[in-house]
Amino acid sequence: MFAGIDEVDWASMEHAYGPADDVPGLLRGLASADPAERESALDGMYGAVHHQGDVYDCTLACIPFLLELVVDPGVQDRGGLVELLTSIGGFDLDEEEIDEEDVEGAANYAMAAAAVTAGAGVFFELVADEDPGVRLAVPMALATLHRHPVRVLALLRERLPVEPDEEVRLALVEAAGRVALRHRPLVGRAAQWLSRLAADPRSPGLRLAALAQLARCAPDALPGDVVRVVAGLLGELRPAPDVVAGGPDPVPAADPVEDPGGPGESAEERGAPVTLVGQVRALSAPDSAGRTAPWTADLLRTLHVGLDDRVTDRTALLTDQLRSPDRRQRIDAVRMSSGLIRAWRGSYEELVHLVGVQLADPEPRLAEAASHVLEELFGLAAPAADALAARVTADPGSWVKEWASGPPGLGSAVKALARLGDARALPALAAALERAEVPHDVGFAIGHLGAAAAPLAGVLRRGLGRLDLDEGVYDRANPLLGGVTALRAGEAAPEVLRVLQGAPEYRGEWLRTSALRALGSFGPAARCAVPELRSLMRSRPGTPAATEAARALWAVEGDAEAVLPVLIEGMRSEHVHEQRPHAVCALGRLGARAAAVAPALRALLHHDELWLRVEAAIALWEVSGRTEESVPVMLAAWEKNRHVRVRVAECLAQMGVAGAGSDAARALRAELASVRRHNAMDGGYGSHDTHEDEKLLALCRQALTGTTGKGPTT
Repeated sequence: MFAGIDEVDWASMEHAYGPADDVPGLLRGLASADPAERESALDGMYGAVHHQGDVYDCTLACIPFLLELVVDPGVQDRGGLVELLTSIGGFDLDEEEIDEEDVEGAANYAMAAAAVTAGAGVFFELVADEDPGVRLAVPMALATLHRHPVRVLALLRERLPVEPDEEVRLALVEAAGRVALRHRPLVGRAAQWLSRLAADPRSPGLRLAALAQLARCAPDALPGDVVRVVAGLLGELRPAPDVVAGGPDPVPAADPVEDPGGPGESAEERGAPVTLVGQVRALSAPDSAGRTAPWTADLLRTLHVGLDDRVTDRTALLTDQLRSPDRRQRIDAVRMSSGLIRAWRGSYEELVHLVGVQLADPEPRLAEAASHVLEELFGLAAPAADALAARVTADPGSWVKEWASGPPGLGSAVKALARLGDARALPALAAALERAEVPHDVGFAIGHLGAAAAPLAGVLRRGLGRLDLDEGVYDRANPLLGGVTALRAGEAAPEVLRVLQGAPEYRGEWLRTSALRALGSFGPAARCAVPELRSLMRSRPGTPAATEAARALWAVEGDAEAVLPVLIEGMRSEHVHEQRPHAVCALGRLGARAAAVAPALRALLHHDELWLRVEAAIALWEVSGRTEESVPVMLAAWEKNRHVRVRVAECLAQMGVAGAGSDAARALRAELASVRRHNAMDGGYGSHDTHEDEKLLALCRQALTGTTGKGPTT
């Protein structure tokens, strides 16, 4: 083993963290008899040599040694090495996007795939290995790497009847789905086998696995009553009734994994290495502990991915899961509900109601998961409003969430209730405002409550009035400024003016921006700030502060003659991502009084920055009253960048140009016909995504019905 390893010029190579001269030690560590050393070495391979899936020269040089390790029965934990090789060699240049500039990287991926694939024959020998961890990893390695998929599919079928380990049997089925996805001519053959497995009553786990893979590679082969079938299988896979109902709470709380050290002694205190691999294992342990079928959640996630846009089926399946007597199945269902609602449009009233029911469950992980899901739903959380209010009332200790680093934030249930505009959130918000350190997001919550939060204006004023205007004031002031802005609490103008005038150097620009926007929201009630606004316009020409001061002065005093030159200067700023769009937007609000800037706005319709083009198109309509130049620019942006659609739809609703047969109407109707949310992303999401998409749908309907057309500002 390791013959020739010292002849490799490792020092001339690099990995993610510098010279690769430590790689021989990592490779030898993978063969160590010490479990901690093996884990640390595997962590180093993923953390440096194969960092975030990258393939370096040293990664390529490791492949022959890794192949030696996986076939040596004296090496322990070889299943992890099979997975590492699968990851290194499994990059498909036909399926994945490569940065055009990363030619060298693309070549390394191709060489890695070729090298691992050339040695993939060893995995055939490991299908019957004595180590179940090896047998668990090998099927996916074969499905991903081997050059002869027909042989692989035949081997999977042959191995299944004799494989004793249930989890390995599921891996064999999953690998069949992977083969079918990578080699489309084999879909029919794989689907026939999977369909037979899905109908075999002897193993509910295998049936569920087969259905999940059918959903991925051959959804048309799924039974018509797939929801009923899956619901029945979940019932068979549940623990016995005495485990899931009655008596003490059967679900383990999210405690640390059992530790072999002495009482109260942590791994860190004993000097054991804290590795990424170890952390991943520890994170999955609480969800797996005590499950009779811990792989059920993974199979259901796979099934949901395969069902894709079949929202009705997926909703019905999750609804059934949320009624399960098994809390673990309900935890899984709550989390999967979040993914479904975030990505797909549909009718979710019953599903959301059942998520709300989980808030009263004594299992903390279940209740917490439910509150996090509802927090992201905004108006869609309405069917759970009473459950949220009950949760907030019953648990004042969860009103504010403390973090190890960073400012505190509102608890999920409080945020969810406030985002519904429900006044029952007021006691929690009032208590949060009385804290020495106000939660950073309280201002946003007040904004969703609207007029119902008016009783909080006095607390906000007092908080602003007692602020120390030191270097750390921004973090303390911003939540309060956000609150008075949302309430348009003009009575707080003196306190806001004090903050504006006393802004320190550190983060002063940010603090001034927040204060100026608050004053602008007050309108004429902020007349006491007019001298300071005019002073800022004069003393900070061309800066974001001058632009914000001009916007505020227009809202407070309506003096177009005074603000127009400042906003024109802001429109010419070098800050194309913030100051220029803000200045352009403010010019639009002046309406016909800014008609002189129409030529300059027209020139911006061709600017490289998309958001600036959109704001210029909107402002041009507002100052000129003409739509023919603006609408094509906005519709082009609509097609180019989905994230601009809410802003465009908002303007189209005001314009009233979405008549039958128009280009605008076609774009709006196409959006309403889409089942997928406009901002849904694979592998990522934002906390406001669902809210933004629901807002877009409402604006599209308004634009098509002409119910909000107001015309440009005059």
